[in-house]
Amino acid sequence: MSSPSRRVLSGMRPTGGLHLGHWRGVLHNWRALQEAGNECFFFIADWHALTTDYANPGDLFVNTREMVLSWLSAGLDPQKTTMFRQSDVPAHAELFVLLSMICPLPWLMHLPTYKEQKEALQRDLDTHGFLGYPLLQSADIMIYGADCVPVGEDQVPHVEFTRDIARRFNRFYGNTEDFQSKLMVTKKSLSVDVQTAIETYQKDYQQNGNKQALDDAVSLIDELVVEENTKQLLRDDVRYGGQEVLRVPQAMLTQAPRLPGTDGRKMSKSYGNTIDLTDVPEAVEKKIARMQTDPARVRRSDKGEPTRCPVWSLHRVFSDMDTQNGVAESCRSAAIGCVDCKKRLSAAVNDDLEPLRERRAAVDKTGIVEDILADGALRAAKSAEQTMQEVRRFMHLVS
Repeated sequence: MSSPSRRVLSGMRPTGGLHLGHWRGVLHNWRALQEAGNECFFFIADWHALTTDYANPGDLFVNTREMVLSWLSAGLDPQKTTMFRQSDVPAHAELFVLLSMICPLPWLMHLPTYKEQKEALQRDLDTHGFLGYPLLQSADIMIYGADCVPVGEDQVPHVEFTRDIARRFNRFYGNTEDFQSKLMVTKKSLSVDVQTAIETYQKDYQQNGNKQALDDAVSLIDELVVEENTKQLLRDDVRYGGQEVLRVPQAMLTQAPRLPGTDGRKMSKSYGNTIDLTDVPEAVEKKIARMQTDPARVRRSDKGEPTRCPVWSLHRVFSDMDTQNGVAESCRSAAIGCVDCKKRLSAAVNDDLEPLRERRAAVDKTGIVEDILADGALRAAKSAEQTMQEVRRFMHLVS
């Protein structure tokens, strides 16, 4: 049996060209989610880029176009996936402002990435935009009612923050007179024992943060022999004390290989050690040729140990098993030198990138990037406006 379709949301900052780490990490996962039939929203996070690079926005437009070309070359399909530019959907900013009214400052300041990025980037980030960027992320996610957000482990705290903001919003604004009247009728139809059990679990969860109590309450509700809309009413009451106006998303942990760059450190644009998706075969060969290898293998006749070698780490991702086995055995016996090992890796990487190069060249000739973004923005805006209509209504901004 196939799994049900989910709504998935993710984005990338247009801060420069994409590299092998993006390809074998994020883009592989995005394409798999797309091909699995999920409803995917993938966006260019240009406002997020300004939270750290506000003083140098000159490359945003060019980087955006290059990023979309890389997405298309990686197999993302605008007929299956909504691709758009964040700033083309102003409703993101509206929801961000409204959420800021209920967001406690300590929640933002205590996020682990806040201090980490300030220390790592070494620039003036004492701005409202940088402090609030996790809340903007929350708006990005919740405005589309995303079920899942594909992230690595380092981004899980941001999804948890989003979940907390959604619950806080729902508790403030979902507890309407209409909801309470329906809830009262529903509870009267339950036995006293069931009412007592649900209320006990609810108190434990809402007052003490006991998530097991929430799970127990939901399990009890799911077992009731009542209509589904009645069950949903009870679930919303336990979780939020009101209706679920904003969807509470789940983090979707994605597996991505940690690729070393040409200097042995993690492949990163900030280190200048990347092999880029736009590199021609000769550039790939030159970059791999100067990669660090096993530091214990000084001479050609020295036996090496692949597990100490960054080149081997890339072999494990891009080379087939026969090549991997041959390289490992020959390295340990000194049957081949590092030059030959790197040539085999270059061939494997170029073989992997060739389909991307061909797709990119074909798409680039058509000049359809702006058309794709414009169409994606229309579809995204339609979905975002549905959420905002509900948000405005529950916050009494409209009659």
